[in-house]
Amino acid sequence: MRRRLLAVLATLALVLAGGLNAVTPAAALAPPDIPLANVKAHLTQLQSIATANGGNRAHGRPGYLASANYVKGRLDAAGFTTALQSFTYNGATGYNVIADWPGGNPDDILMVGAHLDSVTAGPGINDNGSGSAAILETALEVSRQALQPTKHLRFAWWGAEELGLRGSAFYVSNLPATERAKIKAYLNFDMVGSPNAGYFIYDGDDSDGTGSGPGPAGSAQLERVLQDYFASIGVPTRGTDFDGRSDYGPFISRGIAAGGTFTGAEGIKSSAQAQLWGGTAGQAFDVCYHRSCDTTANINDNALNRNADAVAYAVWTIGAAVPPTVVWEDSFETDRGWTRLSGTATTGLWERGDPEATTSSGAKQLGTTTSGVNDLVTGRLAGAAAGDHDIDGGVTSMQSPAVTLPTGTVQLSFAWYLAHGSNAGNADYLRVKVVGATTATVFEQLGAAANRNGAWNTATVNVSAFAGQSVRVVVEAADAAGASLVEAGVDDVKILQ
Repeated sequence: MRRRLLAVLATLALVLAGGLNAVTPAAALAPPDIPLANVKAHLTQLQSIATANGGNRAHGRPGYLASANYVKGRLDAAGFTTALQSFTYNGATGYNVIADWPGGNPDDILMVGAHLDSVTAGPGINDNGSGSAAILETALEVSRQALQPTKHLRFAWWGAEELGLRGSAFYVSNLPATERAKIKAYLNFDMVGSPNAGYFIYDGDDSDGTGSGPGPAGSAQLERVLQDYFASIGVPTRGTDFDGRSDYGPFISRGIAAGGTFTGAEGIKSSAQAQLWGGTAGQAFDVCYHRSCDTTANINDNALNRNADAVAYAVWTIGAAVPPTVVWEDSFETDRGWTRLSGTATTGLWERGDPEATTSSGAKQLGTTTSGVNDLVTGRLAGAAAGDHDIDGGVTSMQSPAVTLPTGTVQLSFAWYLAHGSNAGNADYLRVKVVGATTATVFEQLGAAANRNGAWNTATVNVSAFAGQSVRVVVEAADAAGASLVEAGVDDVKILQ
């Protein structure tokens, strides 16, 4: 699995400082790459358990208890406080494995879960050995790094999910109300290695508009964290509904924020989805769903790789919950030394100032900023017509003063908008670049042949590749698709650690 340079450097620093047993604040480390080989080794163990126990790991069968003991044994050895919670369903005993990592705020719990059982028809390696293995390896990485998060971390492997979420429902309903209230977020990972994979994130704010409704308060924030991870690796995602089919159900029914990822089950991949993600249109995401062929051969390594890293990203990002340190910022209320670069645009050049609003089939240049009265805007005046001071003729660019970035994880945050008329095209754009020893485009919003009204958005991008360097931030906007109406603005630029 791809290893981020920062994670390597952080690990080396730990070794030099006294070894991996040193206690390390979560905020000091970048989210790790979870080794794919380690996750697959857990799947091999689960397959062997199923093979030795009648071909499955189902509720009430010996293969399930053996699976639970395997997971618990690994966690016990890693320093977790574990419990094998028993319950009865259909006259058989089931088990949940609950594992708590010492430390963190006991009144602010981040819980991460996956169901461990299979159906009786097969070994259940994708459904849901994949999610179980991904969160197990993430938990073991928490131990290896001796992570000291600000939230209390709790991992869970649920029994009897395949019979109606029985294990997770038992756990949630038997927690005293005061203990339930301490669980502030629950992340669920069910089927994250489907062979014909899609990349779905539970739709916390119901933005896909299918009408299933949003999750409890806080679910949208969990969705955005996972979206940020997949965006950082260039993988598009789509929302999937809280339809009650997995173990988030008992949590959201009690008002606990929930999120997670899913790569598809018996649903059929559409042509549009195949264009988006590859794979085979007209075929199920998992042709072996609930069948005997759901073995270790039924795994998409790329999907498992990416989703395992997404689990770790979420745990490190949400579990740390340490407010970032502002290294440098500019709200454009005073002149901090931005300079205009030479460009081809003839009007609508970037300038710092108090913008005047313009409209043309809706808001174009915004007369409001995100803080104070000034922003960085492409021609601050309105003029007699909306197009009098918009960008015309090509590219306009502004460059920040030099900023020395700290070492470690560094992010660039800024407010932005790009507005254009229906006469625009995808040659028009707003871009943000970082210029140091090399130059990288870290943000891009392209135009389109459609009306786009101005609205402030916030972007946060990881610029850790430039850590330790003296850099400049360059903001570019272009009207390059012909005589089109294009306006842009940027405000509240921050560099965060």
